[in-house]
Amino acid sequence: MTLNYADAEVGALVSTASFAVNRLDLVRYAGASGDFNPIHTQERIAKLVGLPDVIAHGMLTMALAGRVITDVAGDPGAVEHYSVRFTSPVVVADDDTGATITVTATVAEKLDDNKVRFDLDARVGDGKVLGKAVAIARLP
Repeated sequence: MTLNYADAEVGALVSTASFAVNRLDLVRYAGASGDFNPIHTQERIAKLVGLPDVIAHGMLTMALAGRVITDVAGDPGAVEHYSVRFTSPVVVADDDTGATITVTATVAEKLDDNKVRFDLDARVGDGKVLGKAVAIARLP
């Protein structure tokens, strides 16, 4: 759903999306990104370095959250700024479920030139996985 600048209301929740991530997704992402760090694919190594289990790539988590904004803007090229802080890893269990990342986007501020600043909230269950997630996009 593309949001128009005229319809953007500060404080309004404009999108919610959930993204399922499983172990096969991590292998595919490793191949696509070239990030073959074994903490993303090998449980033994992840636990050896103190993680509870295999974790999703941070950049995969960031990309999934960013999809919410590209969908709201209607064009990936409309996103002019996007930044996050990684607050918690996304632990991906070796089962049929994996992990589900739920992302919400709220209009934080209307700027000049049809630009809107969005605050994003990304969680797995009750745990926040991205902090200070902010995007600025030029809307139609």
